[in-house]
Amino acid sequence: MRADRATLVRARNVHKAFGPLEVLKGIDLDVALGEVVVILGPSGSGKSTFLRCINHLEAIDRGSIEVDGEQIGYRLRDGRLDKLSSREIARQRRKIGMVFQQFNLYPHMTTLQNVIEAPVGVHGQNRDEAIHYGRELLSRVGLADKIDAYPRQLSGGQQQRVAIARALAIRPKLMLFDEPTSALDPELVGEVLATMRDPASQGLTMIVVTHEIGFAREAADRVVFMDGGSVIETGPPEEVLIRPQHPRTRAFLSRFI
Repeated sequence: MRADRATLVRARNVHKAFGPLEVLKGIDLDVALGEVVVILGPSGSGKSTFLRCINHLEAIDRGSIEVDGEQIGYRLRDGRLDKLSSREIARQRRKIGMVFQQFNLYPHMTTLQNVIEAPVGVHGQNRDEAIHYGRELLSRVGLADKIDAYPRQLSGGQQQRVAIARALAIRPKLMLFDEPTSALDPELVGEVLATMRDPASQGLTMIVVTHEIGFAREAADRVVFMDGGSVIETGPPEEVLIRPQHPRTRAFLSRFI
């Protein structure tokens, strides 16, 4: 992380278990404002769980996660975490956009309606302003001609690009991507990765969980390798991807060479 940029995300000693299964075992991670961090690791390493904890879609058991200087989901009082109300958590999520593996578009809404739903229906934005920005976003993701199309009329790659536009529509400070290309046919992966490079190039802070090593090499400021619920190695892509120091990182990356 560059020392000259403010910290936007600060995770400290983050623990999460599902019953007896400990999924996160004390994650420490800082992400700078404007930084693109790609998290790699084998299935079951805790990557997606950690991402969901940042947005409080999963509640942490111990530790803390701050976004933009604000503790997410909790307020620290006398050394313990007190859970915030649903309304307070919803307010916090306004600064965090998220794109999932599955597109989760509303099937009865057009692409434009999907994009403006949260800004208008959840955040109370002026509808005309939301429509104008929604059209701009759909144009940016290459779907200006699909504004009135329904999800069933789109390819998987197009649907995921709508999902990216929808996440950007709330003007987030932070974007989270949870394996956004894993549900796509191989020939559609490139168009989604290209769409993700645009907000990254414009300085939006992004945390991306993916197996796309090429995207990590080209777009990431930093690569984080997780395994077994822990951060094993972190550094610039030219170090982690080309000269990994940890045997577990080397073993994982050897599958892609």
